[in-house]
Amino acid sequence: MKVGDGDAPDDRFQQLQHYLPYIGLAVSLVLALTLGPRTAAFGATACGLSAAAALWLRFVDLPYPAPVRQRGRAIVFVAGLLVLIAALIVLSPFFGFFGFTGYLQVALLPRVLWAPAITVNAALMATTQVGGVGNLHGGTIGVYAGLMVVNVVFAGVITFQGIEEDQRSRRRAEMIDELAEANRRLRETMQENAGLHAQLVTQAREAGILDERQRMAGEIHDTIAQGLTGIVTQLEAAERFDADPARRARHRELARALARDSLAEARRSVQALRPGPLDEAPHLPGALDDLARRWSQTSGVKVRVEVTGNPVPLPPPVEVVLFRTAQEGLANIAKHAAASRAGLTLSYTHEVVMLDVLDDGAGFEAAPGRDSYGLTAMRQRLRQVGGRLEIESGPGEGTALSASVPAVTAATAACGPAPAPRGPAGAAVDPAAAGGAGTAAPTGFPARAAGDNGA
Repeated sequence: MKVGDGDAPDDRFQQLQHYLPYIGLAVSLVLALTLGPRTAAFGATACGLSAAAALWLRFVDLPYPAPVRQRGRAIVFVAGLLVLIAALIVLSPFFGFFGFTGYLQVALLPRVLWAPAITVNAALMATTQVGGVGNLHGGTIGVYAGLMVVNVVFAGVITFQGIEEDQRSRRRAEMIDELAEANRRLRETMQENAGLHAQLVTQAREAGILDERQRMAGEIHDTIAQGLTGIVTQLEAAERFDADPARRARHRELARALARDSLAEARRSVQALRPGPLDEAPHLPGALDDLARRWSQTSGVKVRVEVTGNPVPLPPPVEVVLFRTAQEGLANIAKHAAASRAGLTLSYTHEVVMLDVLDDGAGFEAAPGRDSYGLTAMRQRLRQVGGRLEIESGPGEGTALSASVPAVTAATAACGPAPAPRGPAGAAVDPAAAGGAGTAAPTGFPARAAGDNGA
């Protein structure tokens, strides 16, 4: 048996199989030539058979453990070796020192052939123990049979245990190698994951910056821009009433109020607070009532607020989104609809909360894909809390904005994850600024209002 490539150098089977047969063969040959018959024929035969055995071991042997595809060669090798051992033992019992090494070659065979190979080798060894083939007669036959049984039992037990222990050791070594390889792959995977994590952190940071920019853009659009537009509108109206001091004073007072409210909203936006009306009112319905009252004062359009269902506190992000939707809708009514009446309907159900913003104005021909900044921001806010926006309108038929969000209560959100907005969180729109001072008209309003007006 040859030393297998990559096997451990201290493997006992490899060491024994590689060196012991040659040592046993050399010792047996020396004893046979020294103590055996001193004839030329005996010496030539002994040397010839010994050379054949050495060459067989050298060139026919194969690595241990024998590959599955070479089992046939392993059987031929062991069978040929046993034949050579038998020939040498028949020639001289001193070759028993070489014959003993035959047990070591059993490991090359399939397990089913272990017992037959051990039995044959035990029979040959028993022959040497009775003094050779010439002594197999008479009472020596019984001794030979007893020695054969003893050899089979003891040699078989030792051989079986040795082979199985060696195989267990190999399996443990293979498992250790597999674990080491798995650990290596795990380390590589962890290193790759660390790199991916770093990339994700960088991307998340960049996305957070972008979302914050969008949020601040929404804050500016819904607070400062609308407030300034409202102030300009009121001041322009005051100029048109130079001959009517009372009306001029009224418009100036409204402009002053808008300026104060816009300043307050700007400060709240900087502090990332909720809209003022949502802080002042107990919950969303009260904030909408306040919004409608102030919007009606500045726009001169009557607005009715209706609440259906059982009002429940919603998570702050959801209330903010609905409040902003109402503000943007009323702003567009004042700027584009030329309506005489408007309405806000807040409906609470078990599954969704819906907000409808209605007017009896000019209406428009819906044109998908033409969202302005205001409407785009409105849709984004609703999507961030799991909601949606629908618009229904027609020329001369008025307009209806319908926003719906999942009915997740504030108490439910406190006990588990609630829809939390990422990015623009519904930036403040000053309610007073809605009076004829809406900014970008969302897609779906008349063509004269389509697109962003720059606010």
